[in-house]
Amino acid sequence: MTPGGPPEWPGATWIAVLDLAGPARTPLAAAEEAAGEVVCAAEGADGYSRARILVRDGATPLGFVETPIVDGTVRIPLPGRAPAGPPAPPLPPISVVLCTRERPDDLRGALASLTALDYPDFEIVVVDNAPVTDGTARVVAELGDPRVRRVVEPVPGLSSARNAGLRAAAHRIVSFTDDDVVADPAWLHGIALGFARGDDVACVCGTVPSGELRTLSQAYFDWRVSWGDSLEPKTYRLAEPPEDLPLFPFQVGAYGTGANFAVRRDVVAGLGDFDERLGAGTATKGGEDLDMFFRILTAGHALVSEPSAIIWHRHRDDSDALMSQARGYGIGLGAWLTKVAMTAEHRRLAVAVLRRRFRAVGRAGRAYAAIAAPPPEFTASLPDSVGRTEVLSVLRGPRALFAEGRKVRKRRAAGAGVRS
Repeated sequence: MTPGGPPEWPGATWIAVLDLAGPARTPLAAAEEAAGEVVCAAEGADGYSRARILVRDGATPLGFVETPIVDGTVRIPLPGRAPAGPPAPPLPPISVVLCTRERPDDLRGALASLTALDYPDFEIVVVDNAPVTDGTARVVAELGDPRVRRVVEPVPGLSSARNAGLRAAAHRIVSFTDDDVVADPAWLHGIALGFARGDDVACVCGTVPSGELRTLSQAYFDWRVSWGDSLEPKTYRLAEPPEDLPLFPFQVGAYGTGANFAVRRDVVAGLGDFDERLGAGTATKGGEDLDMFFRILTAGHALVSEPSAIIWHRHRDDSDALMSQARGYGIGLGAWLTKVAMTAEHRRLAVAVLRRRFRAVGRAGRAYAAIAAPPPEFTASLPDSVGRTEVLSVLRGPRALFAEGRKVRKRRAAGAGVRS
């Protein structure tokens, strides 16, 4: 990922990838690999004292290694080679949907990585959501790639944009990503592998590691989220509650995030598409991805967390943007929980989970509340209210959901044909 600037705090961490199946390295490095360690030059790491390196064996991620940078080099202890995986899966055609609004510079970088994907048959649908300029149109036109096309969704909101992408997609499998990312070249191979893990798989969530940790705000967000560090493939089914997720299937943040997931289009259509009351660009500011993951699971389909499907994400790099994101996460979660509470079937499911795992549920609730008190290394320089802001913003979710519900009903009454 191209740096957004120089490192801005002493703990800034340089991000890199080491592929053990990549081009041959120096004889010294090859010899040390045999001893379980590789020495590599840290090119472009000026000003950084630490490195985080994803070690992979071809398309298979083996682990993240954190190590100091000394005299421009890093010594990387190697995780064990991965056991032989499943046979190469079928490679179905895939539609990639990228929803964006007035961020042409970010979009340009994301599209550069997407058009370079190593996959035999895919298209890219850029959804230009409620545009006020021609910035997105110009980026797509400048690209001049026949695989990339732009559609306009005039109703603001990420769910409206996602639904427009689904309607425009030509293929049965639809992958979603954002405009502030860099796609790994093998991303869609990972998506295909996820769907091949079961005939009932309707959703695949990929890994979203931090692509940049040059500011303290980015480091806080990296600490806060969990969808960038798990490298174990997992398959979730409602009938098989995992022991490590006591709130399952309500612990939706553990599966993945909206920056990197794929669905079977027919399944989402059968569920009524994305709920247009939820998502960035609306009063609820988020929650549409959590809602879709939950609805897919409770409808009886399987959801796979697939670590080999990698999208690198650039987190917000300043305090103001971080606070805005914290509020959005809290409001979106509160709005989604309100929707769950308003559905009789989901209320009964919640009561069953509480009865079965009461103590574990209490521990999980305390763990979320602990976000209100982040580690001292963050509060020394960031607003000390950032975690508290997220937790308390959950209380704003119900009002935001009802406000968006009124807007949806007005659009329906005006004949806009909006689904929710």
